[in-house]
Amino acid sequence: MRAASCETVVLGQQEVAENIMKMRVSWVDEEHAPHAGQFFMLRGWADDEEPFLSRPISLHSFDAQQESLEFLYQVKGEGTEKLSLLEEGDVIRVTGPMGNGFDVQALTAAYKKIAVVGGGIGTAPLYQLCRELAAAGTKPDLFCGFREEVYEMEPYRALCGLVKVSTDTGAVGFHGFVTDLFDAADYDVVLVCGPDIMMKNVAAKCAAARTKCFVSLEKKMACGIGACLGCTCHTAGGAKSVCKNGPVFDAAEIYGGEVQA
Repeated sequence: MRAASCETVVLGQQEVAENIMKMRVSWVDEEHAPHAGQFFMLRGWADDEEPFLSRPISLHSFDAQQESLEFLYQVKGEGTEKLSLLEEGDVIRVTGPMGNGFDVQALTAAYKKIAVVGGGIGTAPLYQLCRELAAAGTKPDLFCGFREEVYEMEPYRALCGLVKVSTDTGAVGFHGFVTDLFDAADYDVVLVCGPDIMMKNVAAKCAAARTKCFVSLEKKMACGIGACLGCTCHTAGGAKSVCKNGPVFDAAEIYGGEVQA
C-alpha cells in the first residue's frame, strides 16, 4: 500500500515530560489505516522553510473511531522544535503510513508468551503495539527503561499482563537497566524498541535463551521510501533501508554473530 500525503489539522498537543510532546492530528483516510511499528513523515512548516526535510515520527496510537493519529516524540532539533510549537487548529502535512511494522497477526498466531521492551522515547511505538496485541487476545508483559523521568506508562496497565519500569537514577521503579527486569527464557518472543545498545543487549539475552526477538530501528531518514538510501543499515542479508525494509527486523538479521549464544 502506497503512503498517502495530505494536509490535516492538529487536534491537540501537550508536553508530557521534559522535551517530550504528545500530538494528536486528524486522519480520515480509511484506505491508509496504519498499524503498530509504522511511521509518518510530519511537516509543520512551509516547503521553502528550513529544515528542508520532513521529520519521521513513529505512530503512537491510531483511533479509527475518532479518526485520529497520535505521536509521542522528543524535541531535539529544529524540525521537532517547530512541530512542538503547533497548536490545536494548526495545519500539518502528514505522509504515511510508511515502513513495515510489527505483524501482530503473525506474532499472535506463532507465539503465546510475548514481552514488549522499550527504552526512553523508544517506548513511543509500543503503545499501539500493545493495543493491537491485546485486541488480538494476547496481553503482553511490558518492560520499559528511562533515564529518570517516566512518562505515559499508565495507559498500558489495561493492555498488559505486567508493567515494570526501571530508571538509571532509581528515581522511579527498579534502579538499573531494563534488561535486568525480565528473563528472556520466560517468553516465546520479545519485541523491542529503544537505543541501539539496549536493543543489542536484549537481543543477546534472547539469543542466549533461544527466544525469538524482533527490533524496531531508528535512523535519520530523508525520503521515507527507500529511494535515497540515507537510512541504510547492515544486515545478515546485505544492506537494507530502515524506512522501506523496516523499521522492524528480526534481531538476528541486524546483530547476527554479535549476539550469538
